[in-house]
This record gives sequence, structure tokens and C-alpha cells, in this order.
Amino acid sequence: MFLTESADHPAVERIAQAAYDRLTDGEAVDHRVLSDLVGEASAKGVLRAIHRKYSPAACDAILMPILREIDRQRPVPPRRRPAGSEPRFYPLTAPIVTW
Repeated sequence: MFLTESADHPAVERIAQAAYDRLTDGEAVDHRVLSDLVGEASAKGVLRAIHRKYSPAACDAILMPILREIDRQRPVPPRRRPAGSEPRFYPLTAPIVTW
């Protein structure tokens, strides 16, 4: 669908074609390629055109599998604690106190 709708936008079409070629060769498409595809499609108005042309259910069927795959592949960054929230006492590394 991205290939069809991006005919007037060479950057989107190029990314969509590369992703399609990888899929047809039986290879996985990296989440960065998919993110670039969605980002370029959004920037060039392709997503707006898809939303105008198709029903909400059809748009979800087109876009959601791509977004789920991006979410599935993207590494989860480590959580950062707010400054000053470090605990002062670590029960697993505290010294043993004997009476």
C-alpha cells in the first residue's frame, strides 16, 4: 500500500520498495527501515492521503502491523532514576552486622 500511495514521493517510494524487496526475499526488515518509512510517509503527506482515501479500519490494517513490528524490534532503553532518588541502603550489599 505504501508503494501504491507514494508514487509521487520518491523518498517514500524508495524506502517502501527496499522494505518490500527484503520481505519478498524472505528477509526481515529492520525496525529502523520501518521507522524511516513511517516518518517519511508522515512528512510527505502519504499517511494523510491514506487516511482520506480509506476507512479507519483499513488504515489500521495498513499501518498497525508496521508499527507493531517497530515496537517489537526496537531495543528498550534502560530506565533512568531521577537525580537524588538513589537508595542509600542496599540490602543485598549491606555489611553483615553481628551482635
